[in-house]
Amino acid sequence: MLIVTSNDIPGYRIEAVLGEVMGMTVRSANIGANFVASFRAIGGGEVDEYTRLVYESRQQVMQRMWQDAVARGANGIVGMRFDTGSIGQAFTEVCAYGTAVVVEPIADGQPGATKQSAGVAAQQAQPPLR
Repeated sequence: MLIVTSNDIPGYRIEAVLGEVMGMTVRSANIGANFVASFRAIGGGEVDEYTRLVYESRQQVMQRMWQDAVARGANGIVGMRFDTGSIGQAFTEVCAYGTAVVVEPIADGQPGATKQSAGVAAQQAQPPLR
């Protein structure tokens, strides 16, 4: 599945728009991570415990958004964005969202084709091996 932050995918034609898809999580660092992070904050620099938490949260919401798109029959997501917010002092909400689409690669020689899309179109045109 192609997931892009742009509103189109170069070399691909959007055949259908299936609607907004999203993935969301609300997370809190555990007490141990909060304790260690508070000591790291004194010295400054990156707080590895929180960096890991945010990275894992983004991966989780991307997976949930992808699953939402697949369930709708999409093979692409355009306009993908992340959003974050706080809920009280202990919780962080992370959301990934975009528009689920069905895209078709533009074949070589057609206007708008790219090297990538031409290669994908050629592979799709091959009969399956028996």
